Amino acid sequence: MIERTFAMVKPDGVQRGLVGEVVSRFEKRGIKVCALKMMKIPKELAERHYAEHNGKSFYDSLVSFITSGPVVCMVLEGDNAVTAVRAMMGKTNPQDAPIGTIRGDLAMHTSKNIVHGSDSPESAKREIALFFNDYEIQIYERIDNTWLYEC
Repeated sequence: MIERTFAMVKPDGVQRGLVGEVVSRFEKRGIKVCALKMMKIPKELAERHYAEHNGKSFYDSLVSFITSGPVVCMVLEGDNAVTAVRAMMGKTNPQDAPIGTIRGDLAMHTSKNIVHGSDSPESAKREIALFFNDYEIQIYERIDNTWLYEC
């Protein structure tokens, strides 16, 4: 099932020059980039994005970190995109993430684990709406679709 998901290269990934690496991995897999932008997240938006964690011991440091520098936000599309992107990112704790995943290859610590990705189709819709307007999301066919999917 073709679906959309939200992904973000966090400030540590941007600062380490890993944006191209992350985007390239998604594109090589056959996941289509429908929207992409760099921004510094305002505190209010970060608080809405991480609202489900409000009250937890790590909430303040999470908001502080995600607002500490620029991030790159993406809308990605593909067959079961939420599951595919989450698998490609690897476990939240990079020490538990398999080699070959973004976190397993590029990160060392849970609090600085390079990427964020929606954990469900519902979260994807909510997060996409937080970070993108409809006119920013492109609808197009990749030329390699016939080589990626059964028709």
